[in-house]
Amino acid sequence: MDAAEFRKRGKEMVDYVADYLEKIDKRQVFPDVEPGYLRPLIPDRAPQDPESFEDVFKDIEKIIMPGVTHWHSPYFFAYFPAASSFPALLADMLCGGIGCVGFSWAASPACTELETVMLDWLGKMINLPEEFLAGKDGQGGGVIQGSASEATLVSLLAARTKTIRRVRSEKPELTEADIMGRLVAYASDQAHSSVERAALIGGVKIKNVPSDDTFSVCGSALKKVLDEDKASGLIPFFFCATLGTTPCCSFDKLLELGPICNKENIWMHIDAAYAGSAFICPEFRHLLNGVEFADSFNFNPHKWLLVNFDCSAMWVKKRSDLTGAFKLEPLYLQHHHQESGLVTDYRHWQIPLGRRFRSLKLWFVLRMYGVTGLQEYIRKHIRLSHQFEHLVLQDERFEICAEVVLGLVCFRLKGSNELNKALLKSINEAKKIHLVPCHLREKFVLRFAICSRTVESTHVKFAWQHISQLATDLLKTWEQNHHRQ
Repeated sequence: MDAAEFRKRGKEMVDYVADYLEKIDKRQVFPDVEPGYLRPLIPDRAPQDPESFEDVFKDIEKIIMPGVTHWHSPYFFAYFPAASSFPALLADMLCGGIGCVGFSWAASPACTELETVMLDWLGKMINLPEEFLAGKDGQGGGVIQGSASEATLVSLLAARTKTIRRVRSEKPELTEADIMGRLVAYASDQAHSSVERAALIGGVKIKNVPSDDTFSVCGSALKKVLDEDKASGLIPFFFCATLGTTPCCSFDKLLELGPICNKENIWMHIDAAYAGSAFICPEFRHLLNGVEFADSFNFNPHKWLLVNFDCSAMWVKKRSDLTGAFKLEPLYLQHHHQESGLVTDYRHWQIPLGRRFRSLKLWFVLRMYGVTGLQEYIRKHIRLSHQFEHLVLQDERFEICAEVVLGLVCFRLKGSNELNKALLKSINEAKKIHLVPCHLREKFVLRFAICSRTVESTHVKFAWQHISQLATDLLKTWEQNHHRQ
């Protein structure tokens, strides 16, 4: 394919993507395929001779689309939102076109410098304390990671290195292995499984701190666990606080937890993967109060801020904590500006060496929506979640299981877990909308997340009528079966 054909085919692909997104509501949200559907549809080896673009293009609808879950459908209410917008898609095209691998400043200066400035822009939008910003000569700063899981892992590994160095300077008789065996990380019993996975990869113990009846961790619960562990000779070193937990969007009590972590020399990382985007609205910023005690903070613009995957924003108070843990300088990666103090080499801030020019899509979206456009987008989603909550509350057969703060509603039929499993099964088998469940204590609960950029009040009403009708049908057969027994 030469440049002339690329121009032609590129326009065709843009039309195809625009049509796909414009008419996505006509497609069934969840596919009708069985595992292994794809293998028989394509040859078992790559073609020996080139094929035409037409042949490849024809196979998109025939082979790929039948197996796609349409995350951007207005009938997709599962997991959390996955952001997408036309400015972000255009920026991703440019990123692919430039095709640089930005592991160091010298590898592509614009790639590094735009990221540093964009993370400052974003930090100011959510009113992050000054210490987290790079500015002209700050000690902190932001970086784009691939996902919140990566941000948690990077912060845990940095905390591990920092703690080992500190303990060895206090007790030189201890070996690194002695200290490693005694390190403990902590997170809420509601925290995402990626926190446990970070500890697994980091080779350290992790303990769950019990959450209260609002599914939040408070200071006294953390203190109790820390006191027990220190008494038995363990070394607490890392706590991951969650703002907007995955099961029910609950918020750990930062103002109680932060001072404890600071006093005990424990690195506090804040995972606000989903909820963080809402902090650009002044009326939700109070949910971030206490961030001033944290060492690192992360949220995902690729969830709820119209920047498509992957773009996970992470800030640290002291970037030397990261670079101190991950810095290696082989000759082939060195450049003559690296000691100037003006240069960031992001390879020292992350797990992989290579990185894409991801700040372009942040730049496009922030400029083309503006802060007010993004605030309106968040507020609209939150209004729609309260609309759904209101519909649920009007039906006495159902209950709301957790406070609706942002764009997630946790609800269920009053009754057994089996009944609610059957309801979810009938919803997802009908494939008109898509939901996923969670466990809140011993209850099986349905999660309804406002996700799509194009979702409107009519889609929420449709979803509720559909759920309500399926519940009516289910309860009839359930009662009949019950009477027969």
